[in-house]
Amino acid sequence: MSFDALIIGAGAAGLSCALVLGSAKEKPFANNKNIGIIAHQKSSHLQTALFNNVLGLKPGTLGEDILSDGIEQLKALYPHVTQIDKEKVTQIEQNSEGFKITTNKSEYFSKIVVVAVGYTNLLTIKGLERYVEPHPRAAVEKDRIWLKNTDHLVEDNLYVAGTLAGWRSQFAIASGSGAHVATDILTLWNDGKQTKVHDKVIA
Repeated sequence: MSFDALIIGAGAAGLSCALVLGSAKEKPFANNKNIGIIAHQKSSHLQTALFNNVLGLKPGTLGEDILSDGIEQLKALYPHVTQIDKEKVTQIEQNSEGFKITTNKSEYFSKIVVVAVGYTNLLTIKGLERYVEPHPRAAVEKDRIWLKNTDHLVEDNLYVAGTLAGWRSQFAIASGSGAHVATDILTLWNDGKQTKVHDKVIA
């Protein structure tokens, strides 16, 4: 299966990225794009999170509920975004067409890849080793990592989002990072014209 953009990871950053990309389906530059997300969530820090200080979330909201609700939101609103469940990425290889993504069950191809998995040193995706460095915004003793990037771009058509992009482990920051990457991809698809996607209340 081939994609124009494939997101790896369905935590705060990955789901936010997928929702923004999915919401652009009516735009001429995005309506023929094949978007996918490998929805591996087992290592997401949201699994044990409790939110009282996030704008727009009811105090007491659980991170595990956001994960499951986010998957359902994406499925209900933007079913054209392919969700790949119960697979874990093991390798990313660059080729002349983009990237080959290998999981424990299958292989996929994509012109653009967004890596949005956690920032622990347990990262086991082959092909990313040369980008790994100590995380610049985490306590040294926690041994966190990032993929060295400039404004989320690791190299042409390879993006990183969330804590693995070097941001602090804060829900709103990770979500915003995923949305940022999505708008960068939409801008790329829109021939470099700065692009964002908003829904508005019609009076």
